[in-house]
Amino acid sequence: MSTTYDCSNPAARQAGLSAAKRALQAGQLTVIPTDTLYGLAADAFSPEAVAGLLQAKGRGRDMPVAVLVGSWHTIDGLAQGVTPQARELIRAFWPGGLSLVVRQAPSLAWDLGNTNGSVMVRMPLHPVAIELLREVGPLATSSANISGQPAATTADQANAQLGDLVSVYLDGGPCVTAVASTIVDLTSDAPRILREGAVSTSAVAEVLGVPADSLGMPR
Repeated sequence: MSTTYDCSNPAARQAGLSAAKRALQAGQLTVIPTDTLYGLAADAFSPEAVAGLLQAKGRGRDMPVAVLVGSWHTIDGLAQGVTPQARELIRAFWPGGLSLVVRQAPSLAWDLGNTNGSVMVRMPLHPVAIELLREVGPLATSSANISGQPAATTADQANAQLGDLVSVYLDGGPCVTAVASTIVDLTSDAPRILREGAVSTSAVAEVLGVPADSLGMPR
């Protein structure tokens, strides 16, 4: 049975964060607020928990999950070398609606799906998410919805789709941006935008000092 905590109430927020921490450490799923969309989260270093996340969404290993982090510096332990381009984008847009695809550190003992040696990382701009991430470490995360269904922008919308598949729902109010993050692939020499979302292609191009059309965003 799941429990929802209203994070606008300080006592409920603290109780919810504690419950979410216990659930994640036990390999269970939680739903957390972010600045873009609500996220379905699991312990990134528990293959069983990640498999449970994919199963809850009705999604296969061919669609691996992203990782949310609670600080700029966490990426140093997850990536196989952080490029100057990545540093520039992190300084400009983290915390916020930009996800970076980087080569993962070969020493990492996790299984996020069929990643081909890469990992997608983001630091969300939401105080509840940040506080939880700093308590529990990196979280494997995907949008809090059944695959193919509308993404959740409120905790109630997530609950309507996922129900008791999730142990703890942290209700942080409606998402501010209510649009998915922009994804930039940095695994090759030339940065490439895989999805335009909360951060515009032109904003990414300006930070990188390249023409927008060089980022390969489909027209």
